[in-house]
Amino acid sequence: MWRAAFLLLAASLSVSLARPRLQPLSSEMINYINKLNTTWKAGHNFHNVDYSYVRRLCGTMLKGPKLPVMVQYAGGMKLPEGFDSREQWPNCPTLKEIRDQGSCGSCWAFGAAEAISDRVCIHSNAKVSVEISSEDLLTCCDSCGMGCNGGYPSAAWDFWTKEGLVSGGLYDSHVGCRPYTIPPCEHHVNGSRPPCTGEGGDTPQCLNQCVAGYTPSYKEDKHYGKTSYTVLSEVEQIQYEIYKNGPVEGAFTVYEDFVQYKSGVYQHVSGSAVGGHAIKILGWGKEGGVPYWLCANSWNTDWGDNGFFKFLRGSDHCGIESEIVAGIPK
Repeated sequence: MWRAAFLLLAASLSVSLARPRLQPLSSEMINYINKLNTTWKAGHNFHNVDYSYVRRLCGTMLKGPKLPVMVQYAGGMKLPEGFDSREQWPNCPTLKEIRDQGSCGSCWAFGAAEAISDRVCIHSNAKVSVEISSEDLLTCCDSCGMGCNGGYPSAAWDFWTKEGLVSGGLYDSHVGCRPYTIPPCEHHVNGSRPPCTGEGGDTPQCLNQCVAGYTPSYKEDKHYGKTSYTVLSEVEQIQYEIYKNGPVEGAFTVYEDFVQYKSGVYQHVSGSAVGGHAIKILGWGKEGGVPYWLCANSWNTDWGDNGFFKFLRGSDHCGIESEIVAGIPK
């Protein structure tokens, strides 16, 4: 009896020894990941950054209220091996855009505003090209959660169908009715942006007006969704949805190693959970035989692969396939 218990203890010890406790954002963690020679490469995305800042970026509350489920009828449609929305709809510029949420847990609003911007263009056959305002969604959707302290992606899409969203570009872009007002910070040691700290200000105010000099009026600038829904957590259903209607918003549990992602197909190998994070999923493919989702992050272009990343597809890794939401523009 005690021998079995001893063997069990020895086995659990060897597992815990195999995964050393490494400091997040450290060179040790990067070296450890790269030595494992897994499906991806790690590197420094954040130099000289408070770890509290990284924790603050993960502002998505997972397993929240669900929208009605939309089941796609495929009708014998054959899906391609790989698909990239940027190539499928080349006349929609927002598909290529990477935003920066700054020191605010607004990823839930960013994933939604980005995918909605893309879909407005795709569903108008590129006649309407607009950057939907993350600011408007972040600050005015009370039912979405707690602004910079986190929110629900499903509630964001629901808000778009009920209340509508105005236009608004990146920080200091002077584009649209309500551009983003939280400044990006400096991921690197020497740069022109302010340092990244975990402090982060309060959520900006909800203003039912456009910036001075912008026309049309706030009310006239609103873009609405016709429907919003949950996509079934089956790979093919998610693929059909993207293939047919454009990018979706997804969410997953971020672990410390994800923060160090540089290239390849990410899968969790080191570190503990940081929090929930929402992103835009715009395609899929295979790299070295490993199936992935193609995603856009909102941590600026100096994170990851110019702001984009590939994420293990098909096993609901970190919950990536369980939290997909989307909608159709009016």
